[in-house]
Amino acid sequence: MKSSSEQRCPSCNKTTLITDDNSGEIVCKTCGIVLSEGSEASGPEWRSFANDGVDKSRTGTGTSITMHDMGLSTVIGAVNKDATGKPLTSAMKQSIDRLRTWDSRSQAHSSTDKNLRQALSEMDKLKDKLSLTDAVIEKAAYIYRKAIEKKLVKGRSIQGLVAACVYAACRDTETPRTLDNVADGINIRRKDVARCYRLVFRELDLKVPVADPVNGIPRIASVAGLGEKTKRKAVEILRKAKKIGVVAGKDPTGLAAAALYLACISEGGNKTQKEISEASGVTEVTIRNRCAGLKVFIEKN
Repeated sequence: MKSSSEQRCPSCNKTTLITDDNSGEIVCKTCGIVLSEGSEASGPEWRSFANDGVDKSRTGTGTSITMHDMGLSTVIGAVNKDATGKPLTSAMKQSIDRLRTWDSRSQAHSSTDKNLRQALSEMDKLKDKLSLTDAVIEKAAYIYRKAIEKKLVKGRSIQGLVAACVYAACRDTETPRTLDNVADGINIRRKDVARCYRLVFRELDLKVPVADPVNGIPRIASVAGLGEKTKRKAVEILRKAKKIGVVAGKDPTGLAAAALYLACISEGGNKTQKEISEASGVTEVTIRNRCAGLKVFIEKN
């Protein structure tokens, strides 16, 4: 309820008018006359962030490509109350639960819709496991929808294509996640993800930027427990190496691990190649080979 002190009641000429936010009626507190019914709410369309326990929003969630229906379909609300705010009876509650179930099932009519719904659900799980941002998942959902349009989904594993789309989105947004990370997150073999990624890359003609080894340094350093000084030294090593093309054509994760190992040694750290290998997911042989190239470059400069 809020007062409308600017207007006067035509019956008693008092300024004791109030507006009922729920019904939209303007009523005089003194004589009880109703001046207006169903007035339009003038509040904002977005939600209220006031911590008063009342949700003043009149709209639902925004549209998103990560929803199978783009967020445009209607749903039966989860609150078990009728229009007057009274709780539903037990029999009616069971009936509404059945209606919710059938409403949810009716959202996906064709096999393609069901496939997309399951794929987007898998992406949502993978988002939490790999700590990915909304931008990465939206890009992955966009790539998956393109794959459906090209009819790449039929006869192939949903998990494999989802993993391939998420990996492609990570590459596109320069999010440092390897094929192994994605394969472990969705619990399938690495070569299955690689095969699906090659298919998606080829058929959709994706333009994916070359992975920068510098982006992988923070994650490896965090797992290995290395300090900020070591990370800065490793970034400096890689940036100097990039200027003369030493990093071209090599695995960015291996280069990041080798640069961190060399930086750790130069800063007097006590991390072994095995510890760096376990933190990065690359073999000790790869680290030694990349260290050899970076050492030569460092000695020259």
